[in-house]
Amino acid sequence: MEFEVSYQLDDEQQFWDELDDIVAARCQSHGLIDDALRSYFAFVSNYKGDYLHTEYDIARCSLKLLESALFSAHKEYVRRQIIYSLLEEDSPDTLHLIVALLLFDGRDNEITFEMMNEEGVFLRLVELIYERKDDDAGLHRMLLELLYEMSRIQRLRLQDLILIEDDFVQYLFKVIEGLSDDVNDPYHYPIIRVLLILNEQYMVSAHDPGPDQAPTTKVTNKVIRVLSARGTAFKTFGENIILLLNRESETSLQLLILKLLYLLFTTPSTYEYFYTNDLHVLVDVMIRNLLDLPLSAGPLRHTYLRVLYPLLAHTQLKHPPHYKKDELLRLLTMMTASGGLMEHHFGAVDETTKRLVGRCVCVPWLKDDDRLEPGEEEGRGPKVATRKLLDVEIPSGMASSLSVVEVTTQRERPGVLTGSRQREEDQGKQDGLEETRPQRSDDDNGMHEERLEAGGITILQETSPFEVEGEA
Repeated sequence: MEFEVSYQLDDEQQFWDELDDIVAARCQSHGLIDDALRSYFAFVSNYKGDYLHTEYDIARCSLKLLESALFSAHKEYVRRQIIYSLLEEDSPDTLHLIVALLLFDGRDNEITFEMMNEEGVFLRLVELIYERKDDDAGLHRMLLELLYEMSRIQRLRLQDLILIEDDFVQYLFKVIEGLSDDVNDPYHYPIIRVLLILNEQYMVSAHDPGPDQAPTTKVTNKVIRVLSARGTAFKTFGENIILLLNRESETSLQLLILKLLYLLFTTPSTYEYFYTNDLHVLVDVMIRNLLDLPLSAGPLRHTYLRVLYPLLAHTQLKHPPHYKKDELLRLLTMMTASGGLMEHHFGAVDETTKRLVGRCVCVPWLKDDDRLEPGEEEGRGPKVATRKLLDVEIPSGMASSLSVVEVTTQRERPGVLTGSRQREEDQGKQDGLEETRPQRSDDDNGMHEERLEAGGITILQETSPFEVEGEA
């Protein structure tokens, strides 16, 4: 089927009607499919400036093809032809549509992203992001999203990772710095996620090599290398990933952030990459999240603890005044408590948690001597808690050589959200309010408190038990 793109349309509805006709073609040969696809791309590109003004319009146009009989009957062939078009096309308008098709199709069908990896699309996306940065902003943002989505569901080819240049990574950091005055800028999130997924791919290559990777093949982590050499010029990125960890509920993205933090806190040249105030915020976030994680989130809790140790041991936090020292000791005590409300909150203490908590509490500035502070009772208080935690048997070598492997291999399917005790309790309270409305007196406003005290941390059931000082 051939379409004459010089045809003059009278209005937008005619555009959509003609597009419906193009994707409704019944093609019985590859040649006819190719003709229909050429007509589709030529027609949409020709009228993009007239009728496709928003991302919604681009998405609607893409779904016209993806939901058509043409695509349904020849999925594999059409996908491959679209991928080949991405490798060869130069027109920004046509590229925008091609990238949208692959992004929307791949999100529902991972085989599309796998096919892209097989065909060497990764480096083409890197090239387009870097060399076509002055093209349409919507296209540039969608290229970033496509690179992230295809990279987070599979291992990238080693030869592709090797060919990433430092200049490309620096460019991404520079864009974030240029947008530092507006954290809501739509570029922030996609670029940060690309840097996070690149770091994970480098970690996987180094610590969990694939069966086809030669043991002698070493790949330099370009993200860490750039931050090691020029971290002082790219501080905004650090601020943003802490902000993102504070807000993010998707488990896979939390893990991506934690993996990068782990490397930053275990690489001497990046020990002090973050501003001290940002480290204080990070400690607050980690305390809150460790309290908030549900019982089923054991592996994620372990990852937080693996990051917590180098954060406390290697960064500026080791210098006085020691931030949240008592709160950290109380939290660690609670996490290894047996029986009672603490075990109900954190569940039975597994050996991995004991080992990781024991490692954290042996950070020199968290350790105390045996003297009790004035007014501190025997058997209670943070110093007593520290001594109890030190009874845990800890392997020699505080930074376990297995930790980096465990952090690297910890993964979760995209889209899975981390459970939250706070959200569950808030929902339970809301459900309870819908079932019954208790009478309220003027003095207590109907509030009922259940107070839980452990090691000095007080949890009020009527308010959020996971609020951290300085957090709303």
